[in-house]
Amino acid sequence: MQSTATISQMAEEARNATAHHVHEARDARELTGSQILCEALIREGVDLMYGYPGGAIMPFYDALTSYPALHHVLVRHEQAAAHAADGYARATGKVGVCVATSGPGATNLVTGLATAFMDSTPIIAITGQVARPFIGRDAFQETDILGVTQPITKHNFLVKRIEDLAEIIHEAFRLARGGRPGPVLIDVPKDVQNAKTLYSASAPISSIEHYRVTRVPHPSATAIEKAAHLIGEARQPLIMCGHGVILSNAYAELQAFAGKTRIPVITTLLGLSAFPETHPLAIGMPGMHGPAHVNRAIGQADLIIGVGLRFDDRVTGKVSEFAPHARFIHIDIDASEMHKVKRAAVPIVADAKAALTALLDAVATGNHDQWLNEIRSWEAQATERGASIERNLECPDPICILEAIRAETGGDAIIVTDVGQHQMWTARHYTWTRPNSHITSGGLGTMGFALPAAMGVKMGLPDATVWVVAGDGGIQMNIQELATLKQQGITVKVAIMNNGFLGMVRQWQHFFHNHNYSETPITGPDYVKLADAYGLTGMQITRRADVQAAVRKAMQTGGTVIIDFVIESEANVYPMVAPGSAITNMIEETAWESED
Repeated sequence: MQSTATISQMAEEARNATAHHVHEARDARELTGSQILCEALIREGVDLMYGYPGGAIMPFYDALTSYPALHHVLVRHEQAAAHAADGYARATGKVGVCVATSGPGATNLVTGLATAFMDSTPIIAITGQVARPFIGRDAFQETDILGVTQPITKHNFLVKRIEDLAEIIHEAFRLARGGRPGPVLIDVPKDVQNAKTLYSASAPISSIEHYRVTRVPHPSATAIEKAAHLIGEARQPLIMCGHGVILSNAYAELQAFAGKTRIPVITTLLGLSAFPETHPLAIGMPGMHGPAHVNRAIGQADLIIGVGLRFDDRVTGKVSEFAPHARFIHIDIDASEMHKVKRAAVPIVADAKAALTALLDAVATGNHDQWLNEIRSWEAQATERGASIERNLECPDPICILEAIRAETGGDAIIVTDVGQHQMWTARHYTWTRPNSHITSGGLGTMGFALPAAMGVKMGLPDATVWVVAGDGGIQMNIQELATLKQQGITVKVAIMNNGFLGMVRQWQHFFHNHNYSETPITGPDYVKLADAYGLTGMQITRRADVQAAVRKAMQTGGTVIIDFVIESEANVYPMVAPGSAITNMIEETAWESED
């Protein structure tokens, strides 16, 4: 039998619900689906989106002119809309939004959605769909975009009833930003956009119980206790931090934890800028192109504390030989990542910030200076060896380009890289000190990402200095977005490392295919003339002595500036680990190879 208090409480809840529905009815207005879409986006705090109109999404664009709070950016290709939304989300921590029509418009978003999915970026993709009576009849520009995107989104929705539209939009935003973030797609048939129903701005958000994300658990007290015990026993431990530290804004907690335990810190490609590389405990990036001293340290470690990372194959190399003497503490918000690559002695399913906070209280003050000094001695040996190699001092060198950008920006720029050799040079040789200043496509490795993503970064953080670093292959994949930058008055600075090759593919051909450079030489436009054609500023630099002055001039020139740095055509990224090899088995630069 229920207590009187419980019955009274239920009665009060019923009265409140009745009052809410009465208020909601008074507040309701008859709106079209397109208007409801705009209203719900504004309610979610959206003020910027990227897209391209077309037939099936046209009612939404018709309504959009009545909502000046929603700034729409007309890109030149839908893939760029997804990448721009991705860059905006990574820079701001908000949910990025992109829009496309049905059929080819929707499928052009797919690469951007897969990029966001692999790197855990929260974006909402809104696509038009043919009217409901035509779905499944091979209508003009019909594509089953739900079927296409199911593997590369956290969830996707087909809006079958206008009455569900607002709730679906709010639920999609909650899903995108909740737990491990990621992309969500909403497919809206054209007749749903045109239909009308009552809409109330006071209606509750996210009442679709079926799709609710499981609440992120607090770190297990038992797991924290076990982890603290392992940390106390370790003699050669390493902290390996990934993108999860950035997503959870756990910068201070990571520094405090590393400082208390005195454990050296490694940052993965997507973890770069999570921990300042000027910190005395920072030792570098691991994996296929990680410096020798970092990979050697992993090979000798007795404990790896992985924070917010997937143990990707480019990090581990041959899994059975990755940290063969180490036990693993794995912290990740996604339970499915546990034991997927390396079995964790202590799995901690939790947000990185919460887990590090708990560990900080549980661990004793440590001292691993002897271990750190040993790693530093390996680093010094590699530095001395590298300095002894004779180099081409005439043409621009990737490292001097990166040093010039850092010097002229004071290290305060946000660097958005494309994918290829330049990406690895930047990851390795730019000194990351500003939190969340490194933005790249890591998991999918999407060429053409950088230019539109930088547009999103700059529009999300208008006061930031944003540099694109790209290769001459990747920059041409979405180069049409220079027109968008010009039309929107967006200022980004673009450094092209131009070697006349698809450089990373050529490098693999060099080492693993007997120098057979099949379909990797690539030509491009005159970037100075191209910039001028778009109404932008362009420069070409062919001498190393001119690099610093060119970067300074770019910083002093208003608007978007493109610098074509003509680098050595067959320069390689070193070290390099052959696919399938242990990361301690590295191909290193030699004087003989440099002369060759």
